Amino acid sequence: MTRPGSGGRIEVICGCMYSGKTEELIRRMRQVMIARQPCRIFTPRMDTRYSAAHIASHTGSQLEAVPITSVKQVLAAAEDVQVVALDEIHFLEDSPQAILDACQFLADQGLRVIVAGLDQNYRAEPFPGMMQLMAVAEQVDKLYAICVRCGAYATRSQRLINGDPAPREAETLVVGGLDLYEARCRQCYQQAP
Repeated sequence: MTRPGSGGRIEVICGCMYSGKTEELIRRMRQVMIARQPCRIFTPRMDTRYSAAHIASHTGSQLEAVPITSVKQVLAAAEDVQVVALDEIHFLEDSPQAILDACQFLADQGLRVIVAGLDQNYRAEPFPGMMQLMAVAEQVDKLYAICVRCGAYATRSQRLINGDPAPREAETLVVGGLDLYEARCRQCYQQAP
């Protein structure tokens, strides 16, 4: 494995809702800070569930972050750092190709790029940007949650509307927490009608 300071790399942390993606990103960034490596953390401007200027896990852990809408803002702010972290990458307005190109560019410049986000939408379909990043990353960690129905490993994010699965034609990106989503295993997940 490449050491963080010896060259660029892309690390992907993915999984369903409540799998600990942001918690893992925070853990890695705390190590970076202890090592005194220049770094910057970015969070999508639309994700204001816990804080507009922090990445925050469902358990309450948080680190200061720069709110952005596009990876172009990351490229403009990554000149003086060794490590760049992007949380909830699926919420960015960019095309999957633009996200991939930006992360590849940063890694090619010698930066350690750590991204976290959902690997699937509420329809259990892959997010294209995350899928592409997983293919080129030096490290991919797919996390799982615990199914709220049966206790098995959960890999799906079930979106609910009034207790029922959200319809397929519903908007793909909806920011929410326990009020809208449940972690479910393959067997307990219900396909959107």
